[in-house]
Amino acid sequence: MSEPVDMVDGESGTGEGQQPEPGTEPEAGSGILRVFGRQLKRCRIRAGLERSEFAAMVGYSVSTIAAYEQGRRIPPPRFIDQADELLATGGVLQEMKEEVARSQYPPFFRDAARLEAEAVELHVYATKAVPGLLQTEEYARAVFTMWRPLLSEEVIDQRVMARLARQEFFARKPLPTISFVVEESVLRRPLGGRSVMRGQLEQVMLYGQCRNVEIQVMPIELEEHAGLEGPFTLIETHDGRRMAYVEGYKDSRLCAERKQVRELEEQYGILRAQALTPRASFTFIEKLLGEQ
Repeated sequence: MSEPVDMVDGESGTGEGQQPEPGTEPEAGSGILRVFGRQLKRCRIRAGLERSEFAAMVGYSVSTIAAYEQGRRIPPPRFIDQADELLATGGVLQEMKEEVARSQYPPFFRDAARLEAEAVELHVYATKAVPGLLQTEEYARAVFTMWRPLLSEEVIDQRVMARLARQEFFARKPLPTISFVVEESVLRRPLGGRSVMRGQLEQVMLYGQCRNVEIQVMPIELEEHAGLEGPFTLIETHDGRRMAYVEGYKDSRLCAERKQVRELEEQYGILRAQALTPRASFTFIEKLLGEQ
């Protein structure tokens, strides 16, 4: 069946979908962060350390440690490893590291992030912006800065770091199979300025040279087009599940029903046949770079 999912980290970085309703920015104080914060405080007290003493040991400010303990900020993995060792928790804090890391995504993207990380195959059709998995830090920051309603600087930093962390997917072992079909208009739109876009095009070309990645450009002048209904992502997990994330304004959906997924697989196959080949796409992007 189709499961409605409000996702923000899809293609446009807007991650790629629709924007959240006003007031629905990720709440750092919810769920796993509160649990982690309570455990951190309990372990610190059990170790006989004042907050200021512990802060000095890990190299963070007292206010930052307080924010972690109160579940108001997301601690980085390096801090969790430090805290686990210094407080001799026996792995209690490290066991929560993965869930804490997932909390850096908007709540409506966390399940999708998990599925993406497990994928053995990932195929993305992009029409709005450079796919999040391919974005540079500068491009991603430009995208999130342009969002309306406006995001706070802290949330922007959080979203950018989360987006960059997703790119570890490219180097996972065994290597996943990844492909992108990107509309030419996406590559011509200089989001963030010419210099930002130049760096972004260079990164697209860099990823396109990876053995497990194929990137194709869909020319504007094409007279036939199989993907006019908008962007989507096809996901196949290690256990053979096939799903599709379909993006739409305020109505993005994660689909698991075989009939719907098959229809999108058919669309994607035709899109790849209609688009420039990976080699021709590389040459095309190289030409765009020369125009920047």
